Amino acid sequence: MATKKNEDRKIVPEEVRESAHKIWLAGLGALATAEEEGSRLFRTLVERGEEFESRGRERVGRVLDTVGGQVGTVRKTAEERLGKLGSGVEEAVMRALKQLGVPSREEIDTLNRRIEELARSIEALRPEAAKPKARTSSSTAKKTARDTAH
Repeated sequence: MATKKNEDRKIVPEEVRESAHKIWLAGLGALATAEEEGSRLFRTLVERGEEFESRGRERVGRVLDTVGGQVGTVRKTAEERLGKLGSGVEEAVMRALKQLGVPSREEIDTLNRRIEELARSIEALRPEAAKPKARTSSSTAKKTARDTAH
């Protein structure tokens, strides 16, 4: 019986060694498969990423176009409202100045024109002797002064 035990002991290590070798080969096979599949998977992921990026850019472009149009509309509306507000403020200031008796620019211009017209009319009505004379030369003034002194 002792021989049978020795034979059993030899068989078990042989089976264990063979089993361990198969596990080792299976690990190598898994590594090789993972490398091949990993490369394929990596290429597939890159392709899908490129497609996703392209679609994302298209979406972003559409959103920017939409937002850009809305910004233009909002800006135009804001400018219109500011214009109305500005003219409303201007009108309110003009009404307040009028209530305080401050003449407008147009009223002042009209008054200036009337004053000029009146000055010309008064000048035309003055007798010749009362009108200011044109200045004489200095030699004529000296002669007149000598004649008056004698």
